[in-house]
Amino acid sequence: MNTAPPSTVSAAAAVTHIEIEPSILYFGTPVVLLSTENQDGSFNLAPISSAWALGQTVVIGLGREGQTAYNLGSRPELVISLPAPAQWPAVEKLAPLTGRNPVPSTKPRGCRFVPDKFAAAGLTGEPSHLVRPPRVARCPIQLEAHAERIRPDVSGGFVIVEAVVRKVHADSRIVVPGTDHIDPGTWSPLIYNFRHYFGLGAELGRSYRAQTPRRSGKRASEPALDGTVPS
Repeated sequence: MNTAPPSTVSAAAAVTHIEIEPSILYFGTPVVLLSTENQDGSFNLAPISSAWALGQTVVIGLGREGQTAYNLGSRPELVISLPAPAQWPAVEKLAPLTGRNPVPSTKPRGCRFVPDKFAAAGLTGEPSHLVRPPRVARCPIQLEAHAERIRPDVSGGFVIVEAVVRKVHADSRIVVPGTDHIDPGTWSPLIYNFRHYFGLGAELGRSYRAQTPRRSGKRASEPALDGTVPS
């Protein structure tokens, strides 16, 4: 017997669902680059696809044996840099690299140790104001933060980091003039969607809680947010 409310039965009848078992559940999450400090005072840089914000706290999922988790266990300062969609090639250059030597056996095949991951990805650092790890230059949004809580996830293969953001740096071109608001019509995060990279499309609507003005026209070009000069 179908006990669904009548209003939902007709809509559900138009869609056929099948049961699947995907290997990962990256169903559209922002990519972030995490800068942390190594034991020798140098800096590690890692791309992360499991991050979300709650107020001034960013919750991050990390591999348990990665260099980032290792660093944050004893040196909790970090920078969370959000790249623009046009920067995805640099992110992908970082993907097979690790700061751990020797490479942990849990890392995917083809992963290799590189001590200077900034240089390997063609990225540069710039000084932070409140923490030791550098910001990633040309990333439109950079968050200086402190890892306040680190704990294992239920599977035991990952750690969950709760990082409190202490300072926000934003490209002036994505800030609503005269405010502290990011302009969602100009800013587009780099999205990791089932291991493929995407940006955002046109605005569909706005929340009743939105504090930024409604925009008209198309989104600003992505390359301009990658540090290049618009033509």
